[in-house]
Amino acid sequence: MNTDVNAPSLTRRRFLQAVGISLLATVPARGNAGRPNVLVLFSDQHHAGAMGCAGHPIVKTQTMDRLAANGVRFDRAYCQDGICVPSRTSMMTGLYPRTTGCLDNPNNPVEPGRYIMLQNLFKHNGYTTGCFGKRHLPKNKMAMGWDASATTINPKLDPSDENYQDWLKENNLYEKYRKATGDAIMDSNLFCRISELTADQRDAAYTADKTTAFLKNCEKDDKSFFCWATFHGPHHPYTPPRKWADMYKPEEMTLPPNIDEPIENLPHELKGWRRNKKTPWNLGTAAENKDLYRTFLAYYYAQVTEVDHYMGVIIEKLNRLDLAQNTIIIYASDHGDFTAHHGMTEKCALGHNVYEDTLRVPLIISCPARFAKGIVCDSLVELLDLYPTLIDLLNLKTPAKMQNLAGISLKSALTRGKSLPRKYAFSENWSQLTIIGERYKLGKWLDPGPLPKYKIRDNRKRCPDMLFDRQSDPLETANQIDNPQLSDVKRELQNAMKHWIEKTPADGRDEYIRSQLRKST
Repeated sequence: MNTDVNAPSLTRRRFLQAVGISLLATVPARGNAGRPNVLVLFSDQHHAGAMGCAGHPIVKTQTMDRLAANGVRFDRAYCQDGICVPSRTSMMTGLYPRTTGCLDNPNNPVEPGRYIMLQNLFKHNGYTTGCFGKRHLPKNKMAMGWDASATTINPKLDPSDENYQDWLKENNLYEKYRKATGDAIMDSNLFCRISELTADQRDAAYTADKTTAFLKNCEKDDKSFFCWATFHGPHHPYTPPRKWADMYKPEEMTLPPNIDEPIENLPHELKGWRRNKKTPWNLGTAAENKDLYRTFLAYYYAQVTEVDHYMGVIIEKLNRLDLAQNTIIIYASDHGDFTAHHGMTEKCALGHNVYEDTLRVPLIISCPARFAKGIVCDSLVELLDLYPTLIDLLNLKTPAKMQNLAGISLKSALTRGKSLPRKYAFSENWSQLTIIGERYKLGKWLDPGPLPKYKIRDNRKRCPDMLFDRQSDPLETANQIDNPQLSDVKRELQNAMKHWIEKTPADGRDEYIRSQLRKST
């Protein structure tokens, strides 16, 4: 572990001074014998560096910064797949994508009943559960089991008690909403357009409203809760309302140093995106007119600030209800966004799963009455670690048929200032498996089987595996896979990856490939 410039040095003595009596503080008993509540604040496609507390000089994230100042920020947290549904499924099951069989957004694990979803684990322990916003789990019973729910995406994807689209229609706002979504946005540059909806009409506000109503009901009924407030932003389309867009002037946006990285460096699918001049992924046009990139960054940061604001609304409600002292608050995102690094926008998950911009995610855990405050941990962490961490922190009882979890508990980092015993982190989609070490990262191309839906070309025929030295090349522009001076490093990572493959159940991945074969015949 280490600290940033604003955090205290994490020696054991100073850690105990930072935590002080708070670790031993008596928390007022509320609901279920005073068991702590859990509030997971979640975003979609948030670049881990796009926070004030992470050192970003422009992005305004007052709530995230406050959470970090009152908790532990994990600076090297990684998602298990750089796309929405697989990443969320991994987090909510505590298992790797190759085990669940969910490696792409359309995937539905063949036997969803074999997995104990996190919401069902909390229900098993007597908690009231609520999910509000973009759940985006597989379209089967893995998404179900909540006591209360409301979705902000297509209700066919997220069956819920209530949904944002109905609310828009009831308030005569649906047509304004459609102008910034779906086919209506396809003629825009880089998915960028100002929304005609006002801030309080947006899905972020709807998510916050439904979440605070749930919290109020839990306080009224004196029930411990597990609540997942999951925002759509800052995911594309980048369509902030004027209130947030006015905070960021495109002409003041600083472009990343690797925005003009040679296209030849990139995996095959990213090469195609970089050359494309057809909207809305017209990166080829943006390469000739950098103002398009600047507008994209301004709108992306605006949506980060929008999410941050409504996270603050939820936390303020928690404080007013006198629930904050006994609530563990977690902030995370399912994956990152290129934010113009490598000349890319959004995530282009179809043809890679290696870059830091899309795999590293923000992760902050705060409960000032119980955990350290203002600490930055640089141990390797995975999103699926949240599952065993919550079991460990809350002493949750697990069902007899509970699967063997893949992650590790973060409790020792939160309560005792210990570094975590992980040497490597792993992330995988159907095309590329990546092993991430303290300094080096290796991305290996995989055989995905037939993929008729996307007609993806085989990267392995055009691209070598990818080895990056994060110390000398933090922007990941120099593939060192053929560097003889790093042959020992490459061999060590390959052996560690082989060991991980041998010990990690791959029933789900095998079934996924078989299903693709069936579709192709």
